[in-house]
Amino acid sequence: MKKLAILFCILAVQFITTPLWAETIPTEITVRAKARDAKFIGSSIGGAMVIIRAVDTNEILAKGLTQGSTGDTGRIMKTPRERYLPIATGAAHFTAALDISEPVFVTIEILAPYIKKQARVVAQTQTWLVPGKPISGDGLVVEIPGMVVDLLSPQTHLYTDLDKSPYEIRANVVMMCGCSITKGGLWDGSKIEVVALVQKDGKTFTTVPLKLRDTMNTFSAPFSTEVPGVYEILVYAYDPKTGNTGVDRSSFIVR
Repeated sequence: MKKLAILFCILAVQFITTPLWAETIPTEITVRAKARDAKFIGSSIGGAMVIIRAVDTNEILAKGLTQGSTGDTGRIMKTPRERYLPIATGAAHFTAALDISEPVFVTIEILAPYIKKQARVVAQTQTWLVPGKPISGDGLVVEIPGMVVDLLSPQTHLYTDLDKSPYEIRANVVMMCGCSITKGGLWDGSKIEVVALVQKDGKTFTTVPLKLRDTMNTFSAPFSTEVPGVYEILVYAYDPKTGNTGVDRSSFIVR
């Protein structure tokens, strides 16, 4: 009886310490990055970097770029939303199959747009993954706020002469998905505030509003000065309806 009792205790301990999920099950998770007030971030703008980490250990379980198109404009931007109605069909995504044997709490971190460092935003969320229970369809959609601003002119560290004033301040502005900004378009550039803040030798010098030109995404205005020095230009774009903002900056030297 004593031996049986010992054996029973050993078996009981083994049962208690043995995981309920003994084998790993490939479990898919689909992640998408959606630009605020716009479409999905995909291959056309370099994708969004998705990093999936286990919260308990900080181990990276999967990592990769979203790939594919920005999605169906009508479905995403114009069709009234209904519960369970997919909007991301065919749009860029990153899908990972994780081999897990028990529920795992994960952090999903997104860096987007990945190739546009001055505009890149880090966004994250968390969720449970349960073995054999995929997160599919539209998947886990993470919103990416902001706009991509590229200051094209004056060029960085340009040396120029005072007699060449006025100079052109020119910037390219697009949504975070790369979607184009045009006059009267779906993303109406006439309703977006684009302004250059100019400093000279580290002190506020002037403010120059930029106007949308015929070329899509292009905002520009002349800038005049009669004083040589080092000029720093910060251009911001701001949409008052959504609060979306974007910034780029550069400097040039007037002799």
